[in-house]
Amino acid sequence: MKIAIYPGSFDPITNGHIDIINRSSKLYNKLYIAISNEESSKERLFSIADRISLTKMATKEISNIEVVSFNGLLVDLCNKLHSKVIIRGLRALSDYDYEFKMALMNRT
Repeated sequence: MKIAIYPGSFDPITNGHIDIINRSSKLYNKLYIAISNEESSKERLFSIADRISLTKMATKEISNIEVVSFNGLLVDLCNKLHSKVIIRGLRALSDYDYEFKMALMNRT
């Protein structure tokens, strides 16, 4: 079974997120939308419960997804959910540089 995780804060979920979720859900048997519950220096607009609820409402038409929250390292969540794939969005070239470094660290 092909499993992927799409992590983020989703504060709030956007049309860009929905586009990535729609496209990814067609490539994998199971797609986990993993909403970070970590404390952040950034002020959050919505609580974790609201972010989960909004994400579930926005993706209710997609049958092979599950919305989960997580704390800690993403790689630990991947191990727990038996996923070898992390979905990430790129907006600019600077995002690619950051994500490439994160991918190398997660691989290690």
